[in-house]
Amino acid sequence: MYPEICKIGPLTIYSYGLMLIISFAVSVFLAAQKAKRDNFDSELIFNLAFAVFISGVLGARIFYVIENLRYYLSNPLEVVMLQRGGLSWFGGFILGASYGIIYLKARHLSVYKTLDLLIPFLALGQAIGRIGCLLNGCCFGRSWPIPIQMYSSLALLLIFYLLRLKQERIHKEGEILFTYIFLYSLKRFFV
Repeated sequence: MYPEICKIGPLTIYSYGLMLIISFAVSVFLAAQKAKRDNFDSELIFNLAFAVFISGVLGARIFYVIENLRYYLSNPLEVVMLQRGGLSWFGGFILGASYGIIYLKARHLSVYKTLDLLIPFLALGQAIGRIGCLLNGCCFGRSWPIPIQMYSSLALLLIFYLLRLKQERIHKEGEILFTYIFLYSLKRFFV
């Protein structure tokens, strides 16, 4: 495993953080391109993605701290030390999704229509992020013949592909979102 990519003076580039940034950049860029093709406000996509990213990281950290409250009560300064790790996917999802829905409703946009546009690229971002897990040495389990993070990444790439196919066909509002929820749940069950 390679949790540190390199050090530049006092700055350390961590593999998980780098993959998180790459996944965010690639996913948002591709979603914005799709938004332009669909005559959807691509600037809104950037603003929404940035706001959800920040609130998601904040929620992921808060949830992780709550899960490990005894440790952080003894070491309160470490609450803000993200470079030492400690993010919870569920916390990120809860706060990120909540803020995203509030953001869309405040702008009087259809939540389902917007999520149908974004969700395939979320799956792509998750696939890239799982490579960060592999490099970091986290989220592992028993597997054969390749690490579990790669099974997860490959499954998410397949989900991305299937959702993009569905996205290019006529579909009902919310259909892409609910297909993602079904496929992602199936992936989690088998992985």
